[in-house]
Amino acid sequence: MIYINNLSKVFTTTKDSFTALEDINLHIPKGAIYGIIGLSGAGKSTLIRCMNMLENPSSGEIIIDGQNMTQLSGKELRKTRQSIGMIFQHFNLLESRTVSDNIVFPLEIAGWPKKKITQRVRELLPLVGLEERADAYPAQLSGGQKQRVGIARALATNPSVLLCDEATSALDPQTTVSILDLLKEINEKFNLTIVIITHEMKVIKEICTDVAVIDQAHIVEHGPVESVFINPQSGVAKEFISSVFPNQLPAQLLAELAQRPGSQIIAVHFLGTAASEPIISDLIRQCGVTVNILHGNIDRLRSTLFGTLTLELQGSPANLQEAREYLTSRNLTVEVIQ
Repeated sequence: MIYINNLSKVFTTTKDSFTALEDINLHIPKGAIYGIIGLSGAGKSTLIRCMNMLENPSSGEIIIDGQNMTQLSGKELRKTRQSIGMIFQHFNLLESRTVSDNIVFPLEIAGWPKKKITQRVRELLPLVGLEERADAYPAQLSGGQKQRVGIARALATNPSVLLCDEATSALDPQTTVSILDLLKEINEKFNLTIVIITHEMKVIKEICTDVAVIDQAHIVEHGPVESVFINPQSGVAKEFISSVFPNQLPAQLLAELAQRPGSQIIAVHFLGTAASEPIISDLIRQCGVTVNILHGNIDRLRSTLFGTLTLELQGSPANLQEAREYLTSRNLTVEVIQ
């Protein structure tokens, strides 16, 4: 488990100071794939660098597997970092070393015996799908293959936590999917806690069990991915979600619909089995309203169906209220747009 308590980070120069993180509080459960998303400059990369103490926090504490990282001596910190793997956006491979030798590098630093190192590399190469590229150099690899080397290197010392700093940002969409599938497989196989820093909501949608939204140095929202997607509370979370589940209607259409008497525009968010239920037909039959489907979208959150329907309801005020209550009774989230 990871506990981040009252964490702040202030960068100070001779002329000025800048608050990168302020009063951050998070609990990351063991075995979770925890996403931290924010715009550029929000503080997310500083947060992940504080987690393994590449940046020293100005205040607060970070507790990983019962150890307070902020209280460790230099020697203790170097040893503890062996249980925290790190994957970087731009791979950070040693160009003069082969794939195998890049994986070997952290094991050499940790002082592993040669026989044990050889065995560990043999275990990791098939795990990341690079058995046939063991003797290749980074210049001979694709971006996806380079990141697979980075993943293998991060796993070399059998860490309990894997930190990913924009691990897919330099990759094309198809390669991104394959890397996310690999991380999901690793999480399931080893019950490894994975923390992913990203500015891409599609990464959160594909792989994460939980998410925290960071904006201007503060955590503005956090929770299970499903609850954040269905009922986002912050403006920045709504913007991120609309980037993968667009449901905004053109302003001209909204203006035209506003002129219709007895009309109301709502967005209905549903999760799981509700996607296959005949909700619209039941709504019309039971509530006496006319329903005009304006926009709809169904996708997945990991393996769970998630979707949004934007509807125009027409009827009396009592019918409209009854319709909203009916939808809520079916465990759907209803948002009145107009």
